[in-house]
Amino acid sequence: MIQTFKGYQLLVSQLVKWAHHYYVLADPLVSDAQYDACYRQALEYEAKHPQEILPHSPTQRVGGVILDHLPKKVHLVRMWSLDNVFNGTELQTWLSRVFKDYPNATFTCSPKLDGASLNLYYEGGQLQSATMRGNGTEGELVTHNAKTIQSIPLNIPYTKPIEIRGEVVLKKNDFFTLNKQRLERQEPLFANARNAAVGSLRQLDSSIAAKRKLSFLPWGLGHIDSSNPSFKAMMDQVISWGFLNLEFIACQNAGQIQQAYSQLLAKRAQAPFEMDGMVIVIDDWGLQEELGWTIKAPRFAIAYKFPALEKHTRLLGVLPQVGRSGVVTPVALLEPIELEGATISRATLHNYTEVQKKDICLNDVVVVIRSGDVIPKIIKPLTHLRDGTQTPITPPTHCPECQSELASQEPFLICTHTTCPARIKKSLVYFASKEGLEIEGLAQKSVDQLYQRGLLSNIASLYDLKLEDLLALPGWKHKKAQNLIESIANTKHAPLWRFINALGIEHIGKAASQKLAQTFGLEVFLQSVEQIQAIEGFGSQMANCFVDFAHQNISLIQELLERIQPRTPPKSQPSFSFLAGKNVVITGTLSQPRAQVVSRLEQLGAHVQTGVSQTTDYLICGENPGNKLEKARKLGIEILDEASLLEKLGAL
Repeated sequence: MIQTFKGYQLLVSQLVKWAHHYYVLADPLVSDAQYDACYRQALEYEAKHPQEILPHSPTQRVGGVILDHLPKKVHLVRMWSLDNVFNGTELQTWLSRVFKDYPNATFTCSPKLDGASLNLYYEGGQLQSATMRGNGTEGELVTHNAKTIQSIPLNIPYTKPIEIRGEVVLKKNDFFTLNKQRLERQEPLFANARNAAVGSLRQLDSSIAAKRKLSFLPWGLGHIDSSNPSFKAMMDQVISWGFLNLEFIACQNAGQIQQAYSQLLAKRAQAPFEMDGMVIVIDDWGLQEELGWTIKAPRFAIAYKFPALEKHTRLLGVLPQVGRSGVVTPVALLEPIELEGATISRATLHNYTEVQKKDICLNDVVVVIRSGDVIPKIIKPLTHLRDGTQTPITPPTHCPECQSELASQEPFLICTHTTCPARIKKSLVYFASKEGLEIEGLAQKSVDQLYQRGLLSNIASLYDLKLEDLLALPGWKHKKAQNLIESIANTKHAPLWRFINALGIEHIGKAASQKLAQTFGLEVFLQSVEQIQAIEGFGSQMANCFVDFAHQNISLIQELLERIQPRTPPKSQPSFSFLAGKNVVITGTLSQPRAQVVSRLEQLGAHVQTGVSQTTDYLICGENPGNKLEKARKLGIEILDEASLLEKLGAL
């Protein structure tokens, strides 16, 4: 029996060590009975001395925390998505861009796991929070569930603030067991291990996540205060703190990268977790800062995706499906197959012209592929297996939802009826999705119900929903209804670019929405094709799609703007700024985060370039500058050190 706090501390240290060897190293040091006996001693001491409970005690992992909702937390450093390459040629193109300016660059490669990304924040050596990726800037706070994952240390031997990013995954055999149990309980099956991991982390009751045998493998870092110049060395240090080892491979050149990729690909089938590629990162932190980021992804890293796996199955039928833009997509109904850890019973056929080109018939045996989270698709029919029972797939002439005649805009069939129920419902779902304004509790099922009951007629009608209307519906209790009303209200002052993006305008994504909001503010919907096309990066197709949408939906947009007040971005290019209209390049390491400096420069009207050229006006030079400094000197470009820049900025 433990009597003293010191004895309790020693016992907790022993339990942590044993748990690490059991769950992380797969090398048990003691029997289950011995571990359980010591675990009970810790519980007994903590029951008598609750004020002395150590936050990293294994007893603190047990599920049982139940939340009303998942709050949001802002990441200290943004969690970026990665751009992809799919073959050796595309990889070489990316490497050539890197080697052009940084011929001595080296790389660190690691498996790309298909799970749920999680950001762990430690301070004072203790786990303070665990946040999902979300939109990259902020995500759902799921600390209560993360603490139930045995491979996440509750404390680490590093006391400075640090963000450790990684993937929460389920082993393939554990995913199979989980779905088998759900089938026995007549519960809906998870489509794949990734969805199971995401769903587990989003549980309000941590006891559910605790039962699901989740694992966490670190793949990167966010905020960190370290002088270590090597990404791999830093990740190796993180692994030494008690995390599972993802396996980081040092590569010097394209040949070694390709070899590492081939080795990982060969291990794919036998790997305990689902892998969908290999991540390649420039190893030098300074070079990472030099290369920087695009609006959506880092330039210093890339995902080299594995080839899609394929299987054969029979095409049983085709269901025409109407999207938010009116495009009618043929969806294949298949004999269910297992593919990349998911049960596949549907696949896209893209469009009816494609169906005819590929000569796909009903009752054909077809080749189906799926890569990562991409919708499964049919590649081709196996015509040599036809037995005479096959029949042609006939394109519809009328919309399956509103029965209006379809228009042909090769290669698509389109329902042009803007009040088509399918189009409206799909628009509502997109508006409420993570790509839109993130309205929690408004997925397809809820939209269908609210539309059918006449409570929703378009996007603007969302803001007319009342609590009493929802409470009158079957399945809507007070908490669920109140959460939806509050979530809708929280979008009334969303940034303008998010509002534009949430409208789901064809060819207008996040980056384009940001440029439109920055350039025109709330008058964006009144602009002409020529005015839109004048924005850098906008072609005629993007400009026409935006203006056509604005003209066709001007009444809806006006309805929305009567109900909400989107936040407009601060105006850039003040006339008094010496940076207004100037092209600026940054090199070296700055005392402030580069993203923060870039944001400030852009607010002052500067255009931040990625490389030095004859059009560059200023080079801002931090510590350990790269080749850009030498090039700028040769071109006679004005060079500002950070102190000079800050002095000039401080005067504005």
